[in-house]
Amino acid sequence: MANLFIPKETRAGETRVAAAPDSVKQLVKSGFTVRVERGAGLAAAFVDSAYEAAGATLAGVEGWSEADLVAKVAPPSAPEIARLKSGTVLIAFMSPNTNLDLVGLLCERGVSTLAMELVPRITRAQAMDALSSQATIAGYKAVLIGASQLSKMCPLLMTAAGTIPSAKCVVFGAGVAGLQAIATAKRLGCSVEATDVRLAAREQVLSLGAKFIDVPGMGDMEGAGGYAKEQTPEFLEKQRVEVSKRVADADLVITTAQIPGRAAPRLMTRAMVESMKAGAVIVDLAVESGGNCELSKLGEIVVHNGVKIVGIPNLPATVPTHASEMYARNVLNLIKLMVTKDGKFQREFTDEIFVGCLLTHAGAVRHAPTAAAMAATAQASGARA
Repeated sequence: MANLFIPKETRAGETRVAAAPDSVKQLVKSGFTVRVERGAGLAAAFVDSAYEAAGATLAGVEGWSEADLVAKVAPPSAPEIARLKSGTVLIAFMSPNTNLDLVGLLCERGVSTLAMELVPRITRAQAMDALSSQATIAGYKAVLIGASQLSKMCPLLMTAAGTIPSAKCVVFGAGVAGLQAIATAKRLGCSVEATDVRLAAREQVLSLGAKFIDVPGMGDMEGAGGYAKEQTPEFLEKQRVEVSKRVADADLVITTAQIPGRAAPRLMTRAMVESMKAGAVIVDLAVESGGNCELSKLGEIVVHNGVKIVGIPNLPATVPTHASEMYARNVLNLIKLMVTKDGKFQREFTDEIFVGCLLTHAGAVRHAPTAAAMAATAQASGARA
């Protein structure tokens, strides 16, 4: 069978790992020789001995060059790519639109790259949908961070010292992260309202006990794969007007709106923040792609007119044990598609799931939008020269 390597993540702040002991056990049963870099799972509370007990062998950085298949979380660095042999299969989140240089290096090395964020949103691929699994973690943690930053409690309390009203929470976006944020805020006792441009989200929001903020003239703006389409400036303005009425009275705002491959839509203006009361908190889950809030700053908690705007990136990495377990199952299910009925590892990426997430293969970029972006960059560089 094939050699599978699980490296230790080197990206700053990345605490997740691409395989948990349970997934390693299943990979070994499938016939893989699994090598785990020493200390790879420590930040996620998986000790080396647990991997060994699951059937893995501990290794050093030599695991990169000896692997037929490498599974990791964050995009590899240039030095890591240089260790890969031609024909290696790499599975990772790649953020190709912001890592064109790395995509080029992978092509040069002849690496077949499966980008986890490109796994198509079809029924067959649900068990491999890492964007959804990690968004679940992010939505949950966003509310906890927001609640911890509030100057008040979340639930309605009736005490001998008087009645404490429930905190008011507004959630922008009712995708996986948004729905988990709604559910978590409701569990904490918040009064929750949510907005989304997709009509299908309305029923889901209501099913969680929250109120849906209707926008006048709203049509269904759901695009391919269940993602929201990019909205027109006119619609965004209508949405801001309607939602700003709730935001002004909110204690906690969670923004989750993102569009794959594009900058996050700007949903909260400076004026909206300034309409909020002192002590309110905004948690911007889209801060890594530009932010939904005009005043968000990557990696910072900004205080503006007494309102806290939280821009902590990579929230799944703040819950590394469960985030890693969920991601590891996504990776495991994708790898299983590469195993033939007679138990052999194959690199023929003809399945529709592979077609959707294959980024590089045989020295070429197979993802059309990334190929186009690289061509445009090369053309611009040539023009400047």
